[in-house]
Amino acid sequence: MRIALGIEYDGGGFCGWQSQPEACAVQDRLENACAGIAGVPVRTVCAGRTDAGVHALGQVVHFDCAVERPVSAWVRGVNALLPPGLAVTWARPVAADFHARFSALSRTYRYILLNSPVRPAADHGRVGWFHMPLDVSSMREAAACLVGEHDFSAFRAAECQAQSPVRILHEAAIHRSGPYLVFEFRANAFLHHMVRNLVGSLIHVGKGKCPPSWLAGVLGGRDRSQAAPTFDASGLYLARVEYAPHWELPGPRQDLPGLAHAELH
Repeated sequence: MRIALGIEYDGGGFCGWQSQPEACAVQDRLENACAGIAGVPVRTVCAGRTDAGVHALGQVVHFDCAVERPVSAWVRGVNALLPPGLAVTWARPVAADFHARFSALSRTYRYILLNSPVRPAADHGRVGWFHMPLDVSSMREAAACLVGEHDFSAFRAAECQAQSPVRILHEAAIHRSGPYLVFEFRANAFLHHMVRNLVGSLIHVGKGKCPPSWLAGVLGGRDRSQAAPTFDASGLYLARVEYAPHWELPGPRQDLPGLAHAELH
């Protein structure tokens, strides 16, 4: 039987999604908890790997299990074995041809930035921070050039293992909510560090260091050294993963307060 799970986590307590020898990753803790319910080893596949410090509101995983358990066991039972910063939000049996990664139509990442002279305290680890005033209009103008199918080599990490740097970015939105800026990027897939590199470059535009047209030049140049440094992981969330309707999978929870969970318009 193949099971799909929706999971949510605070990335600050983990060394990223992917399993590590030190068993410090989200994958390590999730697989151990699922194995505790299944009574046999479990290996999970996720929709999108996240780095250390990156959070998830709507991560999706699947695994195969030869033993049958009620759906509630994969939610309440697994959650009883997980640390506080990681939870299963839903579980569904799915057909054998469902794949958390390859069946996904798009991924949406959200970045929450506190734009204030004073660094965050209560939100430490959950938002990024930039102290100088930012011009959102200029940032939106710059972001417009990113939408569409492009070679995003200028915004990929040196250690990125993707076979192709070409991605289709469906949306690049920026909204202000009080002292916070909310960036939302939706694409068919993302390169390693792509969102954090885009945010860093948009901040360069917003603080007046570069005009909006600069970003189009960086994109077209395909040279990572010409873009801004990789921005802090703290404010980055894998917000949701979209699948075809016939899979009948729930989306991320919308019953929690805060900008990270807010729907953008």
